[in-house]
Amino acid sequence: MAILEVNDVTSGYGDVQILWGASLKLEPGLMTCLVGANGVGKTTLLRTVMGQLRPWSGSVRFEGHEISRLPAHRRAELGLVLVPEGRQLFGDMTVRENLDLGATNRRAHRYRERNLERVFAMFPRLKHRSTQKANTMSGGEQQMLAVGRGIMAEPTVLLIDELSLGLAPVLVIQLFENLQSLKDLGITIMLVEQNVQMSLAVCDYGYVLAQGRIEIEGESAALIKDDHVRAAYMGL
Repeated sequence: MAILEVNDVTSGYGDVQILWGASLKLEPGLMTCLVGANGVGKTTLLRTVMGQLRPWSGSVRFEGHEISRLPAHRRAELGLVLVPEGRQLFGDMTVRENLDLGATNRRAHRYRERNLERVFAMFPRLKHRSTQKANTMSGGEQQMLAVGRGIMAEPTVLLIDELSLGLAPVLVIQLFENLQSLKDLGITIMLVEQNVQMSLAVCDYGYVLAQGRIEIEGESAALIKDDHVRAAYMGL
């Protein structure tokens, strides 16, 4: 059974419709990517899944239960966790304080020390800079911190929005390698990215979103060889 199901969801902002019947599924323990050009609705879909936007129609199901009416904080308590685009850290707070904020709900608090060890093992730089303010770090370090805060929330499903945005290629490769470590811990991951080629290279399954609808889906190994995907989204 899929751990997360988005069924024929429409959504948008005010009177502006962005999603026009989007559907996808996440299988437990796999890494799935949602790719597409800028402005096609990827972030809107994530916000709808997380409860920051209420779907106009359709449904969102998590572990077999309908959650379309649950507020965002309740979804996080169930184990549905978002690493947002732009990191959204508390810049005047230290690395450690930002990480601790990820473990504020009852479910995550129980595993705070274990998850802190995992974060520091995955991102040793954060351990060395645990007393440093977040807004004094580089963009790559801030992205590590944003992912680390997500891990602190004890996710069953981790949604990551634009992991590579604005980062140097060497840091992008390192962060994508870290995703494999999270998958090895049994965390189901959905990666939302404009970097189509890299995303398909590391993920098990992929969805291509275009104009608010899923245009193509399939195993990543097949999509990366698809002539239409290569021409439209990789420039190949």
